[in-house]
Amino acid sequence: MVTLNALALLERKGKTKYWLYQQLGMSYQNFSKMVNNQTKSIRYENIEVLCQLLDCTPNELFTFTDEQ
Repeated sequence: MVTLNALALLERKGKTKYWLYQQLGMSYQNFSKMVNNQTKSIRYENIEVLCQLLDCTPNELFTFTDEQ
């Protein structure tokens, strides 16, 4: 299972979920599903912006586990 680490990276950077939501400019419903790992896909553009905003690489942004 692949999970998004955006919330942990936000905490490390000292930013809030609201700040990230404002920066991404997406609907709150889609944003909430994305950061809470309730979505099936994330657009490449969003991955790129997340990496820029959170000052991380895609390897830091995602975690792969054996869970399903």
